[in-house]
Amino acid sequence: MVPNVRVLIVDDQALFRRAAAAVVDATDGFVLVGEAVDGEASLAATRENRPDLVLMDVNLPGADGMEATRRLRALDGAPVVVLLSTYELSELGDDPLRCGAAAYVPKSDFDAGRLHDIWDAAR
Repeated sequence: MVPNVRVLIVDDQALFRRAAAAVVDATDGFVLVGEAVDGEASLAATRENRPDLVLMDVNLPGADGMEATRRLRALDGAPVVVLLSTYELSELGDDPLRCGAAAYVPKSDFDAGRLHDIWDAAR
């Protein structure tokens, strides 16, 4: 039996955190281990919960999602990080994946199938 992929959701909007948590909870092979509301909190939550996968909003208060991703990816045993935003990739300007994220997904495209695809591609 394959162990569950441990997921941390980082987003400053409670509504999206709840929606993403529902997707993770409803997707076989994935388990929600924590949530954070900003980039700084994502670092603490990662150290505490040791997620395999972090779903990171691009636009966060304080350290934005790209800066938080850089810092997460520098940790020993760094998780896979996927950036999410309401914007399309072309609207973000500078390539957001340069921070070390494995993928970028518009929030409107995030669902159980996409979660599996992201994880399969990142491994």
